[in-house]
This record gives sequence, C-alpha cells and structure tokens, in this order.
Amino acid sequence: MPSRADSPSYTISDLAREFALTTRAIRFYEDEGLIAPRRNGQRRIYGERDRVRIKLILRGKRLGLALAEIRELLDLYDATRSERPQLVKFLHVLVQRRALLKQQQEDVAIVLAEIDQLERQCRRRLRQAGNGRHGGGTGSSS
Repeated sequence: MPSRADSPSYTISDLAREFALTTRAIRFYEDEGLIAPRRNGQRRIYGERDRVRIKLILRGKRLGLALAEIRELLDLYDATRSERPQLVKFLHVLVQRRALLKQQQEDVAIVLAEIDQLERQCRRRLRQAGNGRHGGGTGSSS
C-alpha cells in the first residue's frame, strides 16, 4: 500500500480551481464532514479521496440530492469498503429522483398547455377588440 507521501495531494486552491468552487464551499463540505483533509499546521492538505468525494458531492448536487443523501451514500462506502451497498442505495435514490423529475415534467407540461390556451384567448380577444374600435388597440382608455 503506498504511503500518504506517495499519493497525490492538493491545496484548497487546486481543488477550487479544478471544480470551479469557492474555497468557502470546500470548507463548508469539510465542516459538514463530507471531506476530511489532513492538516499541516493551518494548511489543509487534500488527498485523492477528498478530490473524488468532491466530484461525487457535485454529481449528487447536479442530480438534486440533499447533502444528507450525499453523505449517506459516501458513508455507505466508508462503512463497508464495498461498492455494492452504495450502488444499491444509489440506484434506489436514482429511481426516486427520476420519478420526482417525471412528475415535475408532467406538471410543467400542464402549466405550459394552460399558458398556451390563455395566450390564444388573449390574442383572440385583442383581435376582436381591434376589429370593433378605432385606435391603437392597447386596451387603455382615454
């Protein structure tokens, strides 16, 4: 097993630059217990494990997962050192997330259809009002 000295290390600025994050966001993930850099005095030293965890955190956020859900997934791997429980849980989370997004997609489609209908009604009424009077057709009265 390689020693820590042999494995890559990163500064907080390195990771912030790589992932387009602020250093404050990285410190927040540390405060939340999602990453755990080594310390050299006041200086944080991040390893490959922290780098991978940040990548997974960001992937989870893109999927709309809460930090608690992301933490649970990360902790599953740490507890068992096996991917299987983590993958089973992740599949379950993905199924739930997909169902929620599909429902939101249906809700948006319904709202868009209603907007289309209202827009057609408004345009029709404006055309009817324009045929019935002389003027700019802005709907304002003088």
